[in-house]
Amino acid sequence: MAERILMNEFRALSKEKWVNVELHNDDIFKWDVALVVLNEDSLYYGGYFKATMTFPSNYPYSPPQFRFLVPIYHPNIYPDGKLCISILHPPGEDVMSGESAAERWSPAQRVESVLISILSLLDDAEVSSPANVDAAVIYRNDPDRFRSIVKGNVEESKAHRPVDFEMPTLIQDASSREIVEKEDEDFWAESGDDSDPFGGSDSDSDMDMDHFTGSDDDDDDDEMDDRIL
Repeated sequence: MAERILMNEFRALSKEKWVNVELHNDDIFKWDVALVVLNEDSLYYGGYFKATMTFPSNYPYSPPQFRFLVPIYHPNIYPDGKLCISILHPPGEDVMSGESAAERWSPAQRVESVLISILSLLDDAEVSSPANVDAAVIYRNDPDRFRSIVKGNVEESKAHRPVDFEMPTLIQDASSREIVEKEDEDFWAESGDDSDPFGGSDSDSDMDMDHFTGSDDDDDDDEMDDRIL
């Protein structure tokens, strides 16, 4: 089941302009990912940040692992590229951390919601519980230096862009999403066994790409229902 769910998600994300996904050595459980920051108000705008995602065999019941492969200076990103973000934490409430079950991974989440949450995190740092203490201190006390370091990360990341890469705009990305949405109905209908409760669903058409806000917790139940149907 996990293989088919991941292939559906991979094919859907392959049509997006804000992310580049490839299978690592044709392994559906390991993806090479590049996040493209399209928000012109972001300090990370223009970045092409390569990363890797690894999926467990019982996906979507357990979360994937995510790690940036290029330097990216941020209070909530460890120096080794791993992230401190609730959506990648195992399902269920965590009394010790204070995270509610709604903030953490659930089988209703998708790869797309993880990636959008990461893009949102870039512009909404949580400095009270940092993964990179030095970055958190500079973020608060020396914003000019922080911006300078991030700018260097962005410029360095551009070296990893494909030769034929053209930086998309938010308008272009919105147009692309309209095309994907028109194709999605037939795509999922052709995906096969309807008895699979997590057989994939359409991309979130109401996502606000200006803010990269991610999936609303209030939609989790509806999204689960869509998968079951």
